[in-house]
Amino acid sequence: MWVCGALCRARAPAQLGQRLLPESRRRRPASASFSASAEASRVRALVYGHHGDPAKVVELKNLELAAVGGSDVHVKMLAAPINPSDINMIQGNYGLLPQLPAVGGNEGVGQVVAVGSSVTGVKPGDWVIPANPGLGTWRTEAVFSEEELITVPSDIPLQCAATLGVNPCTAYRMLVDFEQLQPGDSVIQNASNSGVGQAVIQIAAALGLRTINVLRDRPDLQKLTDRLKNLGADHVVTEEGLRKPEMKSFFKDVPQPRLALNCVGGKSSTELLRHLAPGGTMVTYGGMAKQPVIASASQLIFKDLKLRGFWLSQWKKDHSPDQFKELILTLCDLIRRGQLTAPACSEVPLQDYLCALEASTQPFVSSKQILSM
Repeated sequence: MWVCGALCRARAPAQLGQRLLPESRRRRPASASFSASAEASRVRALVYGHHGDPAKVVELKNLELAAVGGSDVHVKMLAAPINPSDINMIQGNYGLLPQLPAVGGNEGVGQVVAVGSSVTGVKPGDWVIPANPGLGTWRTEAVFSEEELITVPSDIPLQCAATLGVNPCTAYRMLVDFEQLQPGDSVIQNASNSGVGQAVIQIAAALGLRTINVLRDRPDLQKLTDRLKNLGADHVVTEEGLRKPEMKSFFKDVPQPRLALNCVGGKSSTELLRHLAPGGTMVTYGGMAKQPVIASASQLIFKDLKLRGFWLSQWKKDHSPDQFKELILTLCDLIRRGQLTAPACSEVPLQDYLCALEASTQPFVSSKQILSM
């Protein structure tokens, strides 16, 4: 679902005609010729100068666009989502923090406007996404080095491209890297309506896996349940329902899951562990409840359960850029076949960023906020 229109008209802070980078760190024009104008132009960007509440520390500012050097690429951003990791990074509660001041956003898609003389991997008109986090995608345009970008096919929907580089990658890697699952096997997950959760449902279905999807109880539960089942969810259950004795009979007809995906922690993760098959693995990739993951000694000793963690940024460090590109192309093939779609999205103009930030931190919001440039 791609919902157009602003949520509301936010007050835009005074647009400051200042540069984000100090003079010593600005790129200089390359001596060789390149297919971009060396004239300085200005762009709008969401910048934060210190950590804190995103609604209080993020400002819409004017920045000067750096000149394009020989190995640089001028990119016009098209769309960029607001992910939980973006919020955590601004708050200062993330495993990777950029030097301040910084432009927000770790994901998004842009179109190449011009390239430097030594650039060979991309050309004007190509769609590109960040190769690594911390690039700062919440801006209208930017100059990046070629190695910071990965091309994606422009024949996939824009919202799919904008949300391709984080959640679907995380979902795919967790499904294939930790257990040797076969068609018909089961996977259980919490936060099933999250961006990762929706990708897990679809990719698992494409792989022939069954999904047991756990949700918090909420006013629109039936509507959300129907939407997840339309994506391919086999079973949807509330956290309260997962604790009921009736789940024993449920697992007489459904294979016990060998893989659990935990984005919540606390009691929710404890329940996932309770229903894992002996020898199974629980992978933690988030901690929305801000509570520890607790496993009993009996679960570790008598059921031989394994507790693992996953962070896409670390996976990228441990693998080559070509392997990440291969992962991206695999997901694009699923998109083309209609087996993977973008999460439910609300498009918000860049100047209405305060509304988008607020919506991103509200409970029970199943629509991802995407900033349009």
